[in-house]
Amino acid sequence: MHSPTTAQLATYLDHTQLSPVATSADIEALCAEAIRLGVKAVCVNPHRLPLVVQLLRGQIPVPITVCGFPLGASTTSAKAYEAGLAVEQGAVEVDMVLNIGALKDGDTDGVRLDISEVVRACGAAPVKVILETCLLTDAEKELACRLAVEAGASFVKTSTGFSTGGATEADIRLMRRVVGPQIGVKASGGIRTRADALRMIAAGANRIGASASRQILGDNQ
Repeated sequence: MHSPTTAQLATYLDHTQLSPVATSADIEALCAEAIRLGVKAVCVNPHRLPLVVQLLRGQIPVPITVCGFPLGASTTSAKAYEAGLAVEQGAVEVDMVLNIGALKDGDTDGVRLDISEVVRACGAAPVKVILETCLLTDAEKELACRLAVEAGASFVKTSTGFSTGGATEADIRLMRRVVGPQIGVKASGGIRTRADALRMIAAGANRIGASASRQILGDNQ
């Protein structure tokens, strides 16, 4: 695989600000950066989504948000409502957190339903399922990937960035192997340099979630 140009690499990036203390000024700066950098998307908490939709109207980056974030322990009905509302408000994609405890219980039907209800609520908008890989065994990661695919998710994603670890090349390779070529794999958590991003892409990621997009793209403005 040839190394992508800086402009090509930008199209892999979801420029992300999920801090609970982020202000509207922070979000405005995030969107201005995203437009200048030419990234794929801007990912923010649901409360900030309407502002991002407004700021990105007519621009290349698209607005996306999270659901059941960061623990994944909300009820299925709450997740589905949150996701559906986000799409109504203009989210082009929704990144939901897996019900990690239910997965560890072996409640495969419950986990599958949790994802499928969010997928249904989102209609045509793609859903990414955040596995929080740092909390799972390899067998649990494989099971989570299979359930996400069965439930109609469009992507599996490594991490929230709020737990004990982020994306690893080994996890990306595992996820890509399990979901095959037709489902997206998003690496997120701890990706701070161009080299980090290129390693994740080489391992099988086709999206990167990062708050360090400027550093990844070598932008010094």
